[in-house]
Amino acid sequence: MAVIGRESECLILDDFLSSNKPEFIAIYGRRRVGKTYLVREYFKDKKAIFFNTTGSKEGTVLEQISHFTKEIGNVFNKGLSLKPGKNWDETFELLTKVISTVPKNNNIVLFLDEFPWMATRKSKLLQTLDYYWNQYWSRDKRIKLIICGSSASWIINKVINNKGGLHNRITRPALLIEPLNLRATKQLLSKQGVKLNNKQILQIYMVTGGVPYYLSNIQKGLSATQIIDKLAFNSKSLLINEFENLFSSLFSEHEVCENMIRIISQYQYGIGQEELFQKIGRNIKGKLGLTKLREMEEAGFITSFTPHFHRKRGIYYKVIDEYTLFYLKWIEPIKNTLLKKTLPPKHWEKQQNISSWNSWSGLAFESICYKHIAQISEALHLSSSAIPSTWRYKPIKGSINEGAQIDLLFDRDDDSITLCEIKYTDTPFAIDKQYAKVLNNKIDVFKKITKTKKQIFLAIISASGIKNTMYSEEMIDGVVTLDDLFL
Repeated sequence: MAVIGRESECLILDDFLSSNKPEFIAIYGRRRVGKTYLVREYFKDKKAIFFNTTGSKEGTVLEQISHFTKEIGNVFNKGLSLKPGKNWDETFELLTKVISTVPKNNNIVLFLDEFPWMATRKSKLLQTLDYYWNQYWSRDKRIKLIICGSSASWIINKVINNKGGLHNRITRPALLIEPLNLRATKQLLSKQGVKLNNKQILQIYMVTGGVPYYLSNIQKGLSATQIIDKLAFNSKSLLINEFENLFSSLFSEHEVCENMIRIISQYQYGIGQEELFQKIGRNIKGKLGLTKLREMEEAGFITSFTPHFHRKRGIYYKVIDEYTLFYLKWIEPIKNTLLKKTLPPKHWEKQQNISSWNSWSGLAFESICYKHIAQISEALHLSSSAIPSTWRYKPIKGSINEGAQIDLLFDRDDDSITLCEIKYTDTPFAIDKQYAKVLNNKIDVFKKITKTKKQIFLAIISASGIKNTMYSEEMIDGVVTLDDLFL
């Protein structure tokens, strides 16, 4: 299967491979996102010697070295067995020697996958890599070194921002591999023979978040509801234990991260850092808490932000990973039942008739919109310099002021602000007299509290478009539909 949805990444790898100098790049991204697949598929047909070895989770130093040495024999010695060294220094010395036997016109790609798992405690792998890169490999223009791993924080702290010998040795910006967007998700599913319309794909995206591994397990000939039932709601479903697997593989002290993200997920509009620390207890405050928050953000599970026009309130956090939100809302509460037995058929279909499903789907759609800001901006014909954000005003107790929530806004450089209302409905959203009053109130509160003098425009982002009414004709300046998000 060809690489889908990674056009910009492939362009970077094109330049990386064709460079007339030694190259060293770090690639990272959450588990299951397709990092290994991208690199292997890209280099599969390229004119270069491709050396690929993968770290083993919880493997010993000697086990890691044995696997590494075996691949040296496979790639450079026609499969001949080589005696493993006693440490990484002997192993890299062996690799350097076999590289010296390769014809001078051959590029050599060294792909060290799940590198954090290789760097076991007291292994001195990083120090050895530092030495051999600086002493030998950085002098050989044929060598293209790729360090890859799912632990984003480890890659960033230990390799990209290394303060020792590897400092500034990375030759180009790190490559973050993110989940697929809606357009690429549709392309991938189509390649698998899954022919669904945009609305059905959106429902799948609300559960999978565009993670390629989850999408690759989808069977053709099923509706989105049937697919979600199979993915999540029987005793052998792929997504039942994925939450624990993800966090345990990505984070040390993963229980701390799990507890924190459970708290954050309860706050639709985000939770302030101070309030979060009050809720998680004294043992997790300070450096540990901040470290874990940073790690989860680097891995793409949460985002931090300072509310627009309310920057004095400090940093807020919000869960942005669709699978995590889905798991905590729909799987975890019934997980024990799921592990003991498969639920009756059409479980997910039945959930869609309860009010909490409407609330969840609305939040999930909002999250997806925040990940497709570029498409929304394009549909509204905004400049790339327009700053996207959200805004909320919650009056203090006893205040005569009314509160208001702006789902999305674009602060523009043409003395204007576009306020966006996000709606997930099965039919075109209709603005009646009552809802027009709600919208006007939001605009009035926004103007009053922010004291902005900028021109205000109002746009609707609706999964099913909007129904033309006298109020929509009068109030709405732009409409973004689901199809626009797929462009």
